[in-house]
Amino acid sequence: MIRYPSLLLAAALGATALPARAEVPRVVTDIPAIGSLVQQVMGDLGAPEVLLEAGGDPHHYQLRPSQARSLQDAELLIWVGPSLTPWLERGASALPKGSRSLTLLDRPETHRRDYGGGNGHDHGGAHDHAGDGHDHPHSGTDPHAWLDPANGQAWLQAIAAALSERDPDHAAAYAANAEKAAAEIAALDGELKAGLGPAQGKRFVVFHDAYGYFTGHYGLEPAIPVSLGDASTPSAARLRAIREEIAEQGAVCAFPEANHDPKLIAAVTEGSPVRQGAPLDPEGRGSQSGAALYGVILRGMAQTLTDCLGQG
Repeated sequence: MIRYPSLLLAAALGATALPARAEVPRVVTDIPAIGSLVQQVMGDLGAPEVLLEAGGDPHHYQLRPSQARSLQDAELLIWVGPSLTPWLERGASALPKGSRSLTLLDRPETHRRDYGGGNGHDHGGAHDHAGDGHDHPHSGTDPHAWLDPANGQAWLQAIAAALSERDPDHAAAYAANAEKAAAEIAALDGELKAGLGPAQGKRFVVFHDAYGYFTGHYGLEPAIPVSLGDASTPSAARLRAIREEIAEQGAVCAFPEANHDPKLIAAVTEGSPVRQGAPLDPEGRGSQSGAALYGVILRGMAQTLTDCLGQG
């Protein structure tokens, strides 16, 4: 009976003598696509918490109380920025002392484009209906910048640097993971450039103005969006203007979007020869979260476009 306390004491002393394992920072991200990039850099060391749930709209979302608490416990917030997720701006500005916010869209190495500035084409005319009281002109920076794989590669380095600042013990691992992930994106980029040939030179319709980075990077014709960049509900006047643009531009295909009502796409293409393709998923809301998701988003988008636009 006397030995048990002694054994417990010895075990406790032995445990305290072991070197403490450095803990990785608690990371919170905004959307699944960014969570994927962060996961690639963190590797097996940890996993970020993604705030936007499956089926959620990044432009119009409301944090649950438990998510607000997670944000308050975060040591590092990695997000695109308030122009994509305005509901996160207040929480980002009220992080606890010592926490850091990495706003990817503001990084100097980020390639940014303005709405309406895709590929040298002027496609703003049918999209500006400010006078009807519902729609507003395209203006400002398009926040959907992760759809340019060059930004994805650059952001991996920024994410690794931010993680290393919080967790210098694992800096080498973060840097190696980022380098490996960037090489994988580069390989995927080459694959997609080769495979998107059948989609070149053809106009198409999308649910909302989110694809300029993708079409610009790959030299595709700019998409004709039914809704503006914030995915707001278009007015009747806008729908009429989009129908006219579809006819004028000879659009070939129309693509609904994951977790959005496809009826708007059907409404603007009804009675036209435009083919309807499979839904696009620019934020990765319809796929499983994780390190592989970023590649799944880009490859899935290229495949979906090619499947319809490449039919002739």
